[in-house]
Amino acid sequence: MAMFMDVHTGMKGITAEQLAEAHRADLAIEAQEGVHFKQAWADPESGTVYCLSEAPDAEAVKRIHERSGHPAHEIHPVPLEV
Repeated sequence: MAMFMDVHTGMKGITAEQLAEAHRADLAIEAQEGVHFKQAWADPESGTVYCLSEAPDAEAVKRIHERSGHPAHEIHPVPLEV
């Protein structure tokens, strides 16, 4: 499976609980697209949220985020990691 980092914008003021709730919404349906969301990070000041996932392709990540109510503005492949 490939790794992806996606970026959400416009979430200024997001709290830890809201981030956890959004992550749980993704986890609840991720298997339907063969995706696994590994971690999420947020910067409440800028309103930027980042999610790291394993998925068959970027389109699967996009569909899960759209269905869970928080579409990603960017999805980047992550071909290398250490």
